[in-house]
Amino acid sequence: MKKLRLAWNILKKMNVDKILSSFIIFILICSFILTKCESQIDTVWDGLWYCFVSFTTIGFGDIVAQSLIGKIITILVACCGIILVAIITGVLVTYYQEVNKIKLKESTEMFLNKLEHLPELSKEQLKELSNKIKARKFKL
Repeated sequence: MKKLRLAWNILKKMNVDKILSSFIIFILICSFILTKCESQIDTVWDGLWYCFVSFTTIGFGDIVAQSLIGKIITILVACCGIILVAIITGVLVTYYQEVNKIKLKESTEMFLNKLEHLPELSKEQLKELSNKIKARKFKL
């Protein structure tokens, strides 16, 4: 649950929550419109199911759009769903990479700080530093 909360906070910080909210409203409107123009979709829940299957590009085929309006809505929902998934994935991956860069920079700065103060370190600290250097494999 903590990781889910962190992901949501990241999305809010990048204003993706507004895009997600707009997409949910769009799906609800499309579900309602589909109940009016498609014979196989009787309830809003069926419309939501159809929109979910469309925007995730699963396409079970249990409900098929037959009218022109239904087909256009399917195309729009599928395209918006693909874009939304790409945006969310991109934001989370970029944030994760930035966090890793910061951690690497901090650990490198700490390591360099220890090297600058090498004469002041105790034997235990020197041994620990030596082990860390031996454990790290540098690629040239």
